[in-house]
Formats: sequence, structure tokens, C-alpha cells
Amino acid sequence: MAKRVGQTVKLSSIDELLGVPSTEGTVDLDVLTIYPFENHPFKVVDDEKMDELVESIKESGVLTPVLVRPDDEGTYEMISGHRRLHAAKRAGLRKIPAIIKEMTQDDATIAMVNANSQREEVLPSERAFALKMKMDAIKHRGSRTDLTLSHDATKLNSAEKIGDAEGIGRSQVHRYIRLTYLIPKLLDLVDIGRLSFLVAVEVSYLNKNYQQWIYEYIHENGMIKQEQLMDLRKYRDDDSLTQEQMIDILIQGRATPQTRKKITITERKLNKFFPAYYTQPEIERIIVGLLEQWKQEHESEEQNNA
Repeated sequence: MAKRVGQTVKLSSIDELLGVPSTEGTVDLDVLTIYPFENHPFKVVDDEKMDELVESIKESGVLTPVLVRPDDEGTYEMISGHRRLHAAKRAGLRKIPAIIKEMTQDDATIAMVNANSQREEVLPSERAFALKMKMDAIKHRGSRTDLTLSHDATKLNSAEKIGDAEGIGRSQVHRYIRLTYLIPKLLDLVDIGRLSFLVAVEVSYLNKNYQQWIYEYIHENGMIKQEQLMDLRKYRDDDSLTQEQMIDILIQGRATPQTRKKITITERKLNKFFPAYYTQPEIERIIVGLLEQWKQEHESEEQNNA
């Protein structure tokens, strides 16, 4: 195993690392020896704020040390400080002040989420995957120490812990985690505000094909409301729905009681045209066929008169 740079700093708790860290025990690490946290859910983008951070680092250096944990290869996994590391590289720094902390995978995950959740702007997708990672870590850590709780009880207990730390309710934690079941295209719409949070949660219970059709519907119609999705709940565990049927359901759900069309044909009226041995599917097929024929003739007349 390669020799590690600097010494491992022992702090009293992870919480201490998430406050204003002390510079005592800080070591300077080569920026090339630090790699991102695996599946890091928080985006590092070159926007205006990053440009400001780069300029600040050029003038004053990195004032707040990053938090890393050592591996067995002489390199370090970033826990807190991905943006600072990126900005330091852009500013041309070869070393960055760091606090080295031995952590288990679960503790590192929780610390990473807690640290990054303090950022001013966190996208719904970032929070969703971060809370899921934290939930999994807490459940995994809890399963090693408390074998008396059922799976459901452990899940509820974990959600309460996360909610208390995030300042949100247990149900809201579960709603955020539901967003991780969305296809990327829909999740992007949530981030830019074109798909509302609660509507996105509702859509997350549908399979990927249905979600793709809903994305196409939003792309063509601009938006979708939660009431349009109520009749789709029965298809959460059913993949028999066609795209045409889904669009019909969405259009029907969009209509108001004043504009919604409902036509009832009594059995007595139908018996005038169909023998008693005709089944309902056969009758519906014939009616739809006649309507299609009428529509084509009507459109043809309009074209001739134009």
C-alpha cells in the first residue's frame, strides 16, 4: 500500500466537520490525488458563481479546507468540497488544504449529503438522489446495530431522522426519493420548473414507457396537471395501456365538467340496429368504424369546398 500524504486527523464527530472547520491539523494535498465521491448527486457546473469562486481562490486561496477520506492506494475520496476542488484546479492550484478523516462507507455518505445540503441552491434532482443515498446508508448502518425493527419500521425511522435533519416532514422525504424513479427527461423538467413536484411524484409510480409518453405529451402540450393523472393510477402495475389510450385519458382529465363530453346511447336505441346476439365489443367496433368513415367523408367535403 502506498504511503499516505499527511496524517489522519481524528475529530470528535462528523457534525463538527460540517460546521466551520478548524484549520488545525489541516494538510496540503495534491489536487490530482483527490477523486469525486462515488455517484456524487450534486452537480459541479461552470456557471457565474463558479467563476466568482475561481477569482476568489486566485486572490485569497482556498480558505475552508475540504474533507476527504483516505483509501488504500494513497489517494483520497472527496466528502465535502467538490466545488472548491474544481475551482482550485481552474485557478491553477496544485495543492489544496484538506482534513483527512477515516470513515466507513455509510458514515461518508451521510457526511457528504449533510455537507452539500447546506448549499444555497439545491436542485430537486440533487436533493432526491442525495436523500436516497442517505436513507440507504442509515438503513444499512441501522441494520447492523438494531435487528429488532421490521423493514417498514426501519424505513419510517430512517425517514424521520432524515426529515429532522433536513427540516422537512417524513412524507416529504419519501416524495423526494420517489423522484429518483423518474426517467432523466422528466427529472430535467422538474429541475427547470416545467413539471411540478407533486405531479412528478405521481408520474414516478408509472413504468418507464408510460413516463416516456407523458414526457412526449408535455413536450407537445406544454404542461400536465395532477388531476389528469388520477385515472392512470389503476395502471401503475399494468403495462397493457397503449399510447393512444393514455392520451385519451389525459385529454379527458384536462376537460372541465362544463366542457367534458359524455354521450349515452340506451340499449333500446341500439337494439334497433344490432341483432341481440351481437356482443358489446362487436357493437363498439362497428360504431367506431362508422364514425371513422363519417369523419373521412366529412374531411373530404371540407377540402372540396375550400
